[in-house]
Amino acid sequence: MNEVHRTVSSPERIGAEMIGIPADSDIDLDLRLESVSEGVLVTGTVSGDTEGQCSRCLEPVEDTVTVFLTELFAYPNSETEQTTDADEIARIVDDRIDLEQAVIDAVGLELPLSPLCSEDCEGLCTECGVRLATAEPGHHHDIIDPRWAGLAGKLSDLNNPEK
Repeated sequence: MNEVHRTVSSPERIGAEMIGIPADSDIDLDLRLESVSEGVLVTGTVSGDTEGQCSRCLEPVEDTVTVFLTELFAYPNSETEQTTDADEIARIVDDRIDLEQAVIDAVGLELPLSPLCSEDCEGLCTECGVRLATAEPGHHHDIIDPRWAGLAGKLSDLNNPEK
């Protein structure tokens, strides 16, 4: 068994469209590597700072993601390596393991597809685009259905008999 504590730089952005770990940012690895009969079992945590934007109001969102990683890397010519497809299990190549895809998959599954700046985020006004959290109380727009616009003009004439 071997324990590894490292900080590595992400080669590219990791995550979903709205939130992710930016490129060239630090990712902390706290891993345990164990030799098992069919390969090397890697377990531990991966964490990094995320950046993105709220899916409702588009304000910047920053957070930290921490995922628990469990991945088996099969030995060359092991029973596991011979009986599984190439894309089903990670493999040891030239006495090295490549954690990049395992980290990308684990982080991608952990991050929300629609991140929020707060649970009660009201979003943006559908008419003018102002952020509802900062809009004046009772923010609204009087919208008249174009099919009724002509009638609305006639009704306003009835309310003002001086015209």
